[in-house]
Amino acid sequence: MNILFVASEVTPFAKTGGLADVSGALPKALEKLGENVKVVMPRYYGINRDNLQRLPMALGVDMGSLGEIWCGIYKGYLHKSNVEVYFIEHEEFYGRSGLYDENGIAYQDNDKRFVFLSKASLKLSQALNFKPDIVHANDWHSAALPILLKTIYKNDKFFKDTKSILTIHNLQHQGVFDKSVLDILGVERIHFNPYTLEALGAVNMLKGGIAFCDALTTVSQKYAKEIQTDEYGFGLQEHIRAYSYKLFGILNGVDYDEWDPAVDRYIKKNYSVNSLEDKIENKRDLQEIFNLVPSDNTVLIGFVGRFAKQKGIELISSCIEGILQLGVQMVMLGSGERWAEDFFGEISRRYPQRFGCFAGYNNELAHKIEAGSDMFLMPSLFEPCGLNQIYSLRYGTLPIVRAVGGLDDTIINYDKFEDKGNGFKFYDASAHALYHTLKWAVEVFKEEQEQFKKMQKRAMKEHFSWLDSAKKYQKVYNWTKGK
Repeated sequence: MNILFVASEVTPFAKTGGLADVSGALPKALEKLGENVKVVMPRYYGINRDNLQRLPMALGVDMGSLGEIWCGIYKGYLHKSNVEVYFIEHEEFYGRSGLYDENGIAYQDNDKRFVFLSKASLKLSQALNFKPDIVHANDWHSAALPILLKTIYKNDKFFKDTKSILTIHNLQHQGVFDKSVLDILGVERIHFNPYTLEALGAVNMLKGGIAFCDALTTVSQKYAKEIQTDEYGFGLQEHIRAYSYKLFGILNGVDYDEWDPAVDRYIKKNYSVNSLEDKIENKRDLQEIFNLVPSDNTVLIGFVGRFAKQKGIELISSCIEGILQLGVQMVMLGSGERWAEDFFGEISRRYPQRFGCFAGYNNELAHKIEAGSDMFLMPSLFEPCGLNQIYSLRYGTLPIVRAVGGLDDTIINYDKFEDKGNGFKFYDASAHALYHTLKWAVEVFKEEQEQFKKMQKRAMKEHFSWLDSAKKYQKVYNWTKGK
């Protein structure tokens, strides 16, 4: 099949979260399965044009009330693959330091920026004479694609056999804008109703995409169920339940070429399930990096992620003093809410030998934390899929997670009587539950060392391949073609 895959961020070109990881890996896996995939994304200011090919074309994109807006096209390839990536070049929309915001403040013209991405993607497909069997949209940023295909393009011969898929990576972000965006989309006002695009007097791009797409997917089976509930539906739960007949949960995969301690180029000492004893060298290296007291027997807990409420950062801050009183060491890598950066920076100054914090993102350090920690903490309030817990499994770094979304799908709670488990789970979104689960994990490390090692080996043997995920996407693609 010809698949046009459109996303606002794609690793390694631009990344703020898991969407970029999926967009950089899934198309490669689909290509290995024989599909013909072309990826489209914006050419942000931070993407170096010197490594890309400028195509001898310019596209005029009809932006409704804004008139025709022109853009240039660059071309590159996904890392270690033949998958083509096309970059939409428009300085006014994408020549900025941020992807969606600056200093935490969203760009006021995000509606225009991403409607333009969707419209330019379809225009590019025509210019390349690439007739897509499937247009795969991702999150609200490209949710206009299924809307456009079912409205202004519904009688277009070029797209007459094209079906659309929309993947929800994070339902919290929905793309809600003033209804004037309808004049840019170019769709008839009849679609501004509570069953498709309208939400409390505004236009909800994700809501419209859900209504118009031929199939809807999320990034884990548990999350597909959660987004239909009042607790996790962010106001769209009834809308999603109405379209549950076309909803599929497909767990994300992992790029084991990048995240595997046996081949990881960033870590001090490579190791595998058959040489688990070499993992200790990475722990010593991590303790040295953060100036922690060298100790093989002290539990070292790692955290890599956004300092945001969703990631349970408030739960950690509420019990960090108690955690450190358990005699453990902890290292954190991340950025986000300013109070959290300041708070954990202060904790590192107060407990310099037991706690380390790096505010920002450092890919090499992220790998070192995965390899050097004994356990990995992910107390998310909600987590559509999560990838770090899957990385942690491969590194024998046992995850401590809240049982939501993909975390619940991938982590099996430790049970010494049944001799099973690959991590530790808690259920309540409370600092109390987090603290006592972490305390339990520390006790297992200290008092049940043989069981802990067995759990590490079980974890390292887990396998979450992108090829397996891609095969499930293929089934959804075929399902839409047969509808």
